[in-house]
Amino acid sequence: MFIGREKELAFLEKQWASPRGRMVFLYGRRRIGKTETLKAFCKDKDAIFFTASEQNAETLKRDLSRLLLATGMPASQYIETFEDWKTLFESLPMIPSSGKKLLIIDEFPYLVKADPSIASILQAVWDNALKDENIMLVFCGSSMSFIEKHILAEKNPLYGRATGIWKMGPMDFYDAVKFFPKYSPEDAVLAFSVFGGTPYYLSMLDGKFSLRDNITNTILENGAPLHNEPEFLMRQEFSKPVTYNSILEAIAYGATSFDEIHKKALVEKSSLTAYLNALIDIGLVEKEFSMSVGAKQIGNASWGLYRLADPFFRFWFTFVRPNLGPLDKGDTDLIWTHVIEPKLNEYASISFEDICKDYLYQQNREGKLPFVFTKLGRWWHKGEEIDIVAESADRSRILLGECKFKNSPMQIWDFYRLSAKMGFYDDFSAEYFLFSKNGFDSDLQNLKGTNKKLYCIDLFDLFN
Repeated sequence: MFIGREKELAFLEKQWASPRGRMVFLYGRRRIGKTETLKAFCKDKDAIFFTASEQNAETLKRDLSRLLLATGMPASQYIETFEDWKTLFESLPMIPSSGKKLLIIDEFPYLVKADPSIASILQAVWDNALKDENIMLVFCGSSMSFIEKHILAEKNPLYGRATGIWKMGPMDFYDAVKFFPKYSPEDAVLAFSVFGGTPYYLSMLDGKFSLRDNITNTILENGAPLHNEPEFLMRQEFSKPVTYNSILEAIAYGATSFDEIHKKALVEKSSLTAYLNALIDIGLVEKEFSMSVGAKQIGNASWGLYRLADPFFRFWFTFVRPNLGPLDKGDTDLIWTHVIEPKLNEYASISFEDICKDYLYQQNREGKLPFVFTKLGRWWHKGEEIDIVAESADRSRILLGECKFKNSPMQIWDFYRLSAKMGFYDDFSAEYFLFSKNGFDSDLQNLKGTNKKLYCIDLFDLFN
């Protein structure tokens, strides 16, 4: 069953509705659901779907030729394969169809790597013929850096030809939970904090088993399908993954500043920025700035904090990689009981903040907040921190949020501590949003009844 991806499908349908030629690029890292999304898009269309592989150019041309000729185009009466790529692309308007013609090439980078001239040939054929035809070409790929640097970037042949470009990321919490509808709200948050928003990982959850059993069966056990998944993906994405793994492990262990990562990962500062940028490009790391900093600080590599953006990679580098020895020997129950379970709530608190932000974004789009915000993030300064800060466009209104994923109710003192930090925003009118896993104490609930600027959101509110 296909789940979510409404925005991606709407984007593709909008391209499809145009009467002119469309050249679309849809890309993102492996396992993110690109192929399934494209299959869902073309299920009611006469699409030609070709998946390239790591083969030589002649083999790829032969396989794509056979697929095109099998449509019954006139050339199929005379040839078994096209003579060259130019002739192949020029034949696309001859595909028998009563409406728009649709060709999808999955893993398009393999084609370009096999024969770098393909991009130039396609550019010439597009400019001279295809852009005025009722045809839609969709090029998909997982090699994100290759697509951005060698296909879409300036000075490359196809630069400026795309009519649509969509960089596909993980699902948000509200789409991800559709993969485990029978879980309690608490287990749903924990599941998202472990598996994240990657459909391939989420599809492995079996609703018949508990969250612990699902984590054990899919990640912890030696031989489980995701046991070595990050190592596999890193080898696919980078030629020398050792340094990248060291950086990810350092961040998972709490190194968040540039200097801390440099010291823990033992990577020279002169090259660390490039490594971090590469990890940011594929969505594994994100750089976060306090809401208080300006443009000058954002441009400085030493400013800002780094964190693992993907929950699954964060879980794996926090709990699995450091314990591969005992896990591979079969000590999964021991690692779960003594290493993972005692720290799971604390670990999930990071994802819980992201879920609270997803909730606010959704409420903001629907106009259900006290004001419309245009900027949302985190704030920190000299040891003080605010989990969520959202500002209106004119910076006259502000929302301050506190997130607690603990077994005890949030207390009234949590609100007082948060409101005391309002002193950093003297010129604002503030609204306060408290998010709690286990509800709120009676004093806080009584205060909520009298303070119209105080909102208390529990897990059930997040789900509803």
